[in-house]
This record gives sequence, C-alpha cells and structure tokens, in this order.
Amino acid sequence: MFDIRKLALCAALLCSAGGLALAQTAPASGPAPAKAPRKFMTLTSPAFEDSAVIPPKYDGVETGITPPLSWINTPAGTQSFTLLLHDLEPAPMHNTADITHWLVFNVPGTTTSLPEGIKAGAQLPDGTIQAKNVRGIPGYMGPEAPPPLYHHYVFELYALDTKLSLGPDATRAQIMEAMQGHVLGKAVLVGRQHS
Repeated sequence: MFDIRKLALCAALLCSAGGLALAQTAPASGPAPAKAPRKFMTLTSPAFEDSAVIPPKYDGVETGITPPLSWINTPAGTQSFTLLLHDLEPAPMHNTADITHWLVFNVPGTTTSLPEGIKAGAQLPDGTIQAKNVRGIPGYMGPEAPPPLYHHYVFELYALDTKLSLGPDATRAQIMEAMQGHVLGKAVLVGRQHS
C-alpha cells in the first residue's frame, strides 16, 4: 500500500541533501579578484618615436648606422629573437615582395636591447647572426627613399622558443619558414623617412 508519509519523508531528505550540496558549492560572496592586465612585448627606440621620422644619421644605404633599439615584456620561455627591418612601399620585382634592410636572428633570449652602430658582418660575439639585406650584404642598410613621399620602415621583433639552426647565408624566406610554430610574441616599431 502506498504510504504518503514515506514519500514526504524521502522528498524532505532529498531537498535537505540538495540544499547541503548547493551550500557547499556556492561561491564565496563578494567580487571576483581582478585579473592582472596582460603585458605585451613592446619595441622602442630612444632615437625616434613610433611612426615618427627617422633621424638622418640612420639614413643612407651605405652611410646609415643602426639605431638603438630596446624592448620590454619578453614572453616567458624566449630562447632567441629575430629582428626584421623592411620597407613596405616598394615592389622591386613588380610583385608582393618588399625590401629587406636588416635581418638579424639568434639574438640571445636574455637580450633586451641592441646598441647604436652595429657593424656589418655575419656574426656578432654573442652568437647573433646578421643575414644578408637586399644588396646581398650581411648587416644594416639604412633607409633611402626617394622624395617627396615618405616610406614606412617597419622594425619587427619576434620572440622565439628556440634558436634557429641556420647560418648567415640563410635567406629571409628560409628564416621566416624556420620561425613558424616557434613565435611566442611580436613587437613592431615604425619609422618614416625620405631622402
């Protein structure tokens, strides 16, 4: 025979158990703790502001010297950096290619700056390798855009979780291909110039 009292007792026990479970899993009162803002890697130069005109001392295909560069907020796990400087405006082969002015890779992951006036040459004492620019010379080729229009010269810094197993004869395409799947962060600095 159906006993309504037993059914009521079971329902009361289930409600009590459910209430206890809810009480145990209910979040603590008050606002959730604020998350720290994410810090992105940032590339700067004391020689010029982002999107500003590059000073004349760094100009010139043959006479320009490398500008000083520094960066902060390096991603955890960075083993090396690659730096690319290229001019976005020209299409020298009437295709999508631009002009490589400077390409440096295997910069040690503990580095936070590059000094002014790095000499041309394939390898630096710390193991940093300067690849060939568009003229086939390992090292920096300063901006030298024809007037009156300004060209945009883009410094791109990549933080990598590895060192690249490439030598100074590596092409830009080979370096970019070897970087695939290893980029932890990227920072960009733009300078403008015309002769």
